[in-house]
Amino acid sequence: MSEMFKISLPDGSVREMPEGSTPADVAAAIGPGLAKAALAAKIDGELVDLSLPFKGDANLALVTSRDEEEALDLARHDFAHVLAEAVQALFPGTQITFGPSTDDGFYYDFAPNPERGPFTDDDLPAIEAEMRKIIAANKPLRREVWDRETLISRWKQQGENFKAEWAAELPGDEPLTVYWSGEDWLDMCRGPHLPSTGKLDPAAFKLTRVSGAYWRGDQKNAMLSRIYGTGWLNKKQLAAHLTRLEEAAKRDHRKLGNEMDLFHLQAEAHGSVFWHPKGYVIYRALEDYMRRAIGQADCKEVKTPQVMDARQWEASGHWGKYRENMFVIPDEVPNTEDDGPIISDDAQWMALKPMNCPAHILIFKQGIKSYRDLPLRLVENGCCHRNEPHGALHGLMRVRQFTQDDGHIFCREDQIVGEVQAFCEMADRVYKDFGFTYAIKLALRPDNRIGTDEQWDKAEAELRDAVVRAGLATEEYGWEELPGEGAFYAPKLEWHLTDAIGRTWQVGTIQSDRMLPERLDASYIGEDGARHRPVMLHRAIFGSYERFIGILIEHFAGKLPVWLAPVQAVVATIVSDADDYAQEVTKKLKAAGVRVETDVRNEKINYKVREHSLKKVPHLLVVGKREAEEQTVALRTLGAEHQKVMTLDEAIALLKVEATAPDLRADMPA
Repeated sequence: MSEMFKISLPDGSVREMPEGSTPADVAAAIGPGLAKAALAAKIDGELVDLSLPFKGDANLALVTSRDEEEALDLARHDFAHVLAEAVQALFPGTQITFGPSTDDGFYYDFAPNPERGPFTDDDLPAIEAEMRKIIAANKPLRREVWDRETLISRWKQQGENFKAEWAAELPGDEPLTVYWSGEDWLDMCRGPHLPSTGKLDPAAFKLTRVSGAYWRGDQKNAMLSRIYGTGWLNKKQLAAHLTRLEEAAKRDHRKLGNEMDLFHLQAEAHGSVFWHPKGYVIYRALEDYMRRAIGQADCKEVKTPQVMDARQWEASGHWGKYRENMFVIPDEVPNTEDDGPIISDDAQWMALKPMNCPAHILIFKQGIKSYRDLPLRLVENGCCHRNEPHGALHGLMRVRQFTQDDGHIFCREDQIVGEVQAFCEMADRVYKDFGFTYAIKLALRPDNRIGTDEQWDKAEAELRDAVVRAGLATEEYGWEELPGEGAFYAPKLEWHLTDAIGRTWQVGTIQSDRMLPERLDASYIGEDGARHRPVMLHRAIFGSYERFIGILIEHFAGKLPVWLAPVQAVVATIVSDADDYAQEVTKKLKAAGVRVETDVRNEKINYKVREHSLKKVPHLLVVGKREAEEQTVALRTLGAEHQKVMTLDEAIALLKVEATAPDLRADMPA
């Protein structure tokens, strides 16, 4: 007689199931509707296939499409496998590699048959059609555990060299699982998967593009073809996503940056921004704003070197962790030849800084610090360099040279909660000044970490307590705790901004660090006369000026708030008789602090309106003969349907307020 297992369900009920039973059997026992709706299961919190047998008494939660996060990830993973099967069916000789799910879809990397050559976007319609055939066939997805040598042998026999290489390198104690799609196609995968391909909606995916990708991300390895797709649970979700993509394309900061003449990037300086005059106005406005904010927070601005000795980076631990992403140069070049320098084997190495924290510790260590000197808040608009791969660069969002609003607070243990609370309140004010809503999240200890559980308990509690005291640990602020997502040395708070079309951007952060002060021997003299280690709080609000400007451009679709707009107003004439009055209006606006230009060209006013609207100028002040005689202007505001006629003094008063940064408006006369 088989053993009976007690299976506990979320509603508190318990079902007894015979040994060998699966979550699918439980779903069927509850009812045919649930059996049809079930997609996967959680056994004791672990996401598994419906067909995985129970090993004993267990807690069970069945996953359906209502559990959107898990269901979406499963569907996208399966779309990737269906993509791989479709490609191999259409293009024999193609080798498969990896195909994970992503935040909005999936991709799969292929090694095409050399005789055929790389895939292109022209191949996507045929692949989509083949994928729909596989989905319609409702092929069961079946898990098997294989012997390592047997699986490697199979991959080699089928010419799947990449899969064979990966299977040979997996840990020896790790079971090698494969999933069959029907009876004739398999892939190596940990799973879990949906019960069958028919659980996918054939109208809920779309292949989007093809790009190149190196095997295992290494430029020394073979170049593969990566096919991207977006996948959802139903057609409605896909349609909404495609609409968001269309809107995102209209808001692309690279496109708008070119149209608005803000910046450009080019091959002569990969990943570094050429700021044009108008773009640099935005940059400087942000810089000025942040300087006022940090001044009010009693922070001290510093400036540190761009290049530092490699020994400093070795001591901090960055050399071992970030060496490949650092720009490294020899300290001296002892000899030269006609074709360039000869670098000796014993040359000392220097590196462009990828972050500012070690340099700030060096400032802290100058002179003896007392407990009375703490907290010491150092902030730097620090230019950093990271050697990002060319393929990873993306406009302002991912660059090689960037400037952080980077700060480090050196404090005592008893000051941590108060300092983090003050930073939370400061970040809240800043993001609201820019019109953003946000979610604040606490990233908790990862599996691979240093320090004791007691130290992590304390550090996590400090950050949590600070957010509670700031009144931000609420549903309104999207408060959430993220298990396993902290840094290896400390938990951290993250600010995730939501833009106008619902995308989220992780921007601000603060994290408590007890490791770096130890590694670089930073200390202060305590009240007891002994040396103590300070705690180092790493913090940033913008993150980097470049990326934050990119986010602002896309959030506002180029229609920046007036105080940030490079040109805040244009005075445009209807007839040449108003030229002198236009110059008078411009002069008065400049005196009021408004960034204004004059357009007295011999062009029709509709042409001028259209041109300045494309450049996203917030206000157009139209003047003609009547306006000159009456000392008025016709004010056209970007996005408004109608113009307003008002006196010049009224227009100046209105624009003066709008042209002032929000943190300064409280000081303006009513």
